[in-house]
Amino acid sequence: MLYAVFMPSAPPPFPKPTQPSEDPLTAPRLLEVGMGPAEPGLRADAARNRARLLEAAALLIAEHGVAGVTMEAVAAAAGVGKGTVFRRFGDRTGLLTALLDHTARRLQADFLGGPPPLGPGAPPAERLRAFGVAVLYRAAEQLDLQLAAQPEAERRFSHPSVQALHTHVVMLLRQIHPDADCDLLARPLLACLDPALISHLTRQCGMPMERLEAGWNDLVDRIARTETPA
Repeated sequence: MLYAVFMPSAPPPFPKPTQPSEDPLTAPRLLEVGMGPAEPGLRADAARNRARLLEAAALLIAEHGVAGVTMEAVAAAAGVGKGTVFRRFGDRTGLLTALLDHTARRLQADFLGGPPPLGPGAPPAERLRAFGVAVLYRAAEQLDLQLAAQPEAERRFSHPSVQALHTHVVMLLRQIHPDADCDLLARPLLACLDPALISHLTRQCGMPMERLEAGWNDLVDRIARTETPA
């Protein structure tokens, strides 16, 4: 399964604000990846302005690549003042992180409530294999954006999107090895899916994605002491 966010033509529209689920206790909780801690919710007009800025940034990426996305360029493309962009996203990293929100939500929805093996219903080792493959290909398809959006070391591992992936891997590991230190074990597993490592292996070492996928599955099998289904 692939998770492309930008296509060669115009980028897809960003999702509009949705109404709360009728059953908030059972509905999967999706992260507001692009919102800062001071933005628990947005008014309808603010949400529209935010979507307008993100669409302008997406068009700049489609036309000029990630390097073409600056706060000034986004402001000019959206027809607003530069201060508006800074107030909404904080800095360039915040803006680029918000651009990843769409596929982050899709991935979360898939592993929280989608069909197996990525979603519930498959054995935990199969779900862990499918999870890693999905994250690998999502990172590969958005590699420049993923690299540019990585926050500094002080907040990289505490970012909500990273925490969501970590929590999911811990949950699967606890089903496989209940007595293991799954919180710590999840961290080297997720390190194998780091965009910077994927960039190094594919671009500098020339490894095909098929090898990274096979390596991930082999690693999961060794941790789970299982064999990959034929």
